[in-house]
Amino acid sequence: MITPNKKPHILFLFSDTGGGHRSATEAVIEALHLEFGDAVTTEMVDFFKDYAPLPFNKMPDWYPEMVKAPRLWKASFYATDGRARARAITTALWPYARQAANALMRAHPADIVVTIHPFANSLALKALGKNHLPFITVVTDLVTTHALWFDKRANLILVPTEIARQRAIRYHMDPDRVLTVGLPVADRYCTPLGDKRILRERLGWPQDKPIVLMVGGGEGMGPLGKMARAVDESGLDLGLVVVAGRNQRLQAALEAVPWENPAFIYGFTREMPDFMRAADFIVTKAGPGTIAEAVNAELPIILYAKLPGQEDGNVTFVEEEGAGVWAPSPQLVVRALTRWISRPGEKAAVVENCRRVARPAAAREIARAIMGFISK
Repeated sequence: MITPNKKPHILFLFSDTGGGHRSATEAVIEALHLEFGDAVTTEMVDFFKDYAPLPFNKMPDWYPEMVKAPRLWKASFYATDGRARARAITTALWPYARQAANALMRAHPADIVVTIHPFANSLALKALGKNHLPFITVVTDLVTTHALWFDKRANLILVPTEIARQRAIRYHMDPDRVLTVGLPVADRYCTPLGDKRILRERLGWPQDKPIVLMVGGGEGMGPLGKMARAVDESGLDLGLVVVAGRNQRLQAALEAVPWENPAFIYGFTREMPDFMRAADFIVTKAGPGTIAEAVNAELPIILYAKLPGQEDGNVTFVEEEGAGVWAPSPQLVVRALTRWISRPGEKAAVVENCRRVARPAAAREIARAIMGFISK
């Protein structure tokens, strides 16, 4: 019960195991304040880093190294997926995690708890007990949603796609408590597209060539450099924009390349929303956040890498919705670009598909769903 005349306090549980959980959490908090001003207070807690016992508190630090073994990651993902297996995992962990989970909930009293990480759900609910306060889960995997996302005790589960909703229902979630809202991304990715010519003029990019935006996530992961050089050497007449993220070594190597086409090399940047609006195509790994941002920008997607397990379904989603293609080799990336550049009608159909599947209001819908519990 929320105390009258007191601002409701919302606790968000996430962890920096990959950039997507933090960015989704920040997008929802931003949307809450855009929609409702200062009507609520919010707090983010990295439950692994700040509260989990050893060795689990090292997960945010270990994650970048763990995903460098994709076969092992895939095997562990599918070996632990499934309703019975997920219950067995949380049951086995509870005696070890009980003290930390209880300490977390005592140290961060709240009126509503929102989880944006699959491992936070069951353990936090166990700590809260039977008569728990409103508990909402925001799922950030598009299709291949691990069973740990879904706990029947949650008051509401918000999923990004209808496929994810059907998966939740197969795990015996109450259909009335599972809503399809889209994936939350920062508001700057959800504004009107603007004029490409004006954007390119500001950025100093060519006006008379198709622009290919190539990204590898915030850490510049994957064979990004190899892909960029293959596109440049393909004979296509285009402009290249390559974002190396925080990978300074990759950025320096790319800056030293004698490019055949106009090439613009960036490190970590906050200009990605305008980069997407100004570009014609995006070549990227299959992260759910980047996919959601790209379709909001009506930008045809070429996926060149994925993390086996939770990102398998992202490729399926993009291909089945007609928003892009899976091209896991330099030759296939060049082939997709060649096809779309030479067949503008086909590219236009992909753009239309991006427009159809985009959910730019997702974060605000989630904010309104959270606030719906305030008045209950």
